[in-house]
Amino acid sequence: MKCSQFYPVIMTDRVAETARFYCDHFRFAPKFESDWYVHLQSDEDPGVNIAILSGDHETIPETGRGRVSGLLINFEVADVDAEHARARQAGLPILLDLRDEPFGQRHFITRDPAGVLIDIVTPIPPSPEFLAQYAEDAVPA
Repeated sequence: MKCSQFYPVIMTDRVAETARFYCDHFRFAPKFESDWYVHLQSDEDPGVNIAILSGDHETIPETGRGRVSGLLINFEVADVDAEHARARQAGLPILLDLRDEPFGQRHFITRDPAGVLIDIVTPIPPSPEFLAQYAEDAVPA
């Protein structure tokens, strides 16, 4: 299968509020809007997209209807410290405060109105212990 695009679709009963959250705090803009579905695209990279869908919409099989459960979205950014300061200033919930991880990340975690965890990450050099676990072409800088 050759995939032409990949993006998460967040199911929620708070479509408008969740879409607005990503626009206000993560620089997305709506490219399609209805009361049951909003397609968002990054203002900074048109290849980065997220969709918000009403969890009870008729196009979702009954067994799959509902809300998000067990989802973590990562946004890799150039300056996680600046994003952390901006998130704090905006009053976003900080569920995991800014910290360095030995596996090669400096990050923090917040949450959207649908309950999706959002991990904001800047790659950093991993510890020697974790360096050995990376493929040669995948080592964070």
